[in-house]
Amino acid sequence: MKPKHQNRRLTLLGLGLATLVVALVLAMSGLKDNISFFYAPTELLAAVPQADKKIRLGGMVQTGSLQRISGLDVRFAITDYETEIIVEFGQILPDLFREGQGVIAEGLLREDGVFQASRILAKHDENYMPPEVAASLKSK
Repeated sequence: MKPKHQNRRLTLLGLGLATLVVALVLAMSGLKDNISFFYAPTELLAAVPQADKKIRLGGMVQTGSLQRISGLDVRFAITDYETEIIVEFGQILPDLFREGQGVIAEGLLREDGVFQASRILAKHDENYMPPEVAASLKSK
């Protein structure tokens, strides 16, 4: 093989690998922004995540804690039967949302210790509980 052709192949191979590395770096940085960590109330208070980090808080909606503040705004507590965290939510609650039921709230933990939810996920049948919630409640 002539050195001219070999250099061309090495150059093309190098450009292909560089393109692949750039694509992987872009994909990983995009995925990093969408990662949300799951916490039970006790774990959340122990971990104290960054204020701007999106997280998931899971547990049971504490019976008697649901308060309608105004319009769509509600406040309730999520508990793992050891610790409770107040959650505020300003959108329509899922139809299956009830006190005493399993729930996952996505959002941010404010500096005042209140969890500001941007999304609420409620269980969808009598036997379902998100695996993370079930595991955290079993460990209590």
